[in-house]
Amino acid sequence: MFFSASLLLFFSCQNSQQQSKLLVTLPSYVPTPDGMAIDPATGDLIVACPNYSDISQPAVLIRVNNKMEVSKWVEVPIIPETGVAAPMGIVIDDDGTIYICDNQGWRGTKEGQNMGRIIKFKVKNNKVVDFGVIAHGMEHPNGIKIKGDYLYVTQSMLSPIKDASGLLVSGVNRFHKNDRNLKVNNDKSDKSLLLTVVTNNKDVQYGLDGIAFDKKGDLYVGNFGDGSVLKYTFNKDLSVNDCGVWAKNSEHLATSDGINFDDKGNLWIADFSANAVAKVTPDGTVLRVAESLDCDGSKGGLDQPGEPILWNGKIVLSCFDAVTDAGQVNCKHDKPHTLAYVIP
Repeated sequence: MFFSASLLLFFSCQNSQQQSKLLVTLPSYVPTPDGMAIDPATGDLIVACPNYSDISQPAVLIRVNNKMEVSKWVEVPIIPETGVAAPMGIVIDDDGTIYICDNQGWRGTKEGQNMGRIIKFKVKNNKVVDFGVIAHGMEHPNGIKIKGDYLYVTQSMLSPIKDASGLLVSGVNRFHKNDRNLKVNNDKSDKSLLLTVVTNNKDVQYGLDGIAFDKKGDLYVGNFGDGSVLKYTFNKDLSVNDCGVWAKNSEHLATSDGINFDDKGNLWIADFSANAVAKVTPDGTVLRVAESLDCDGSKGGLDQPGEPILWNGKIVLSCFDAVTDAGQVNCKHDKPHTLAYVIP
């Protein structure tokens, strides 16, 4: 029997893939898990849950311990004008301070437009203490990471900035950890705006999403719609050099959502629209590691993964399971709510 080279490659890629597995089933009060971080004090996995799929549920941070026990840790402080919080990206400093992208704009409501915040707080006895707002007025804050004394935040949409092509502009803002109540205009007047990019995929106009730093301190951002990862290096004055597209392979990566490095320097990417997870090796080679058909996640399938993170020797993926637009493998939001994993 004759097989074309492309067909043989397809079967080879399929056979080399892993089958993702179920890490834990989440309670009904967390229908939309998203960003993740590790508590430096306990080693617990902390998951930010904006709960877009059921706005009757308050936005919370949950804990998952080594015994796979899930507990509600804290409700995220709301904005009085909207009555909700929407924690997506999350990072925890070495001293236990929590920084969150409160993406009010993702809900798509008029009240939440340009109401996004970067908030900072600590939790003691399951209660928020020392709460503060670093920046507000943001259109679409999404991913967040710390480097030195600064917070780097992706904004997936910057509507006030117009490109000659008419295509979407997104960017990265940089804030000092001690900034307070900075008003963001979402345009080039913002001193915090570090860089901007254009999303060239006309069919998926959604911009910078995941963000990560490698061990050298170089910056990587995922352009969701283009399914690519861009790399930037820093000058002594902390300005950036655009190194261009570092990784892209449309056969193995459709969309670039949350990203994180493992201990070996591989970059892991949640391929949101494809129900898949990809790995990029240090030389920029992209490989799809696992993928799922539309599923409910109960058997460990990737039910619209939003972010990967290395935790206890596993690449854990939050199953966002909220978007059913054209181009998504995911067809509906359904129970159970899950975290899945693959082996790095």
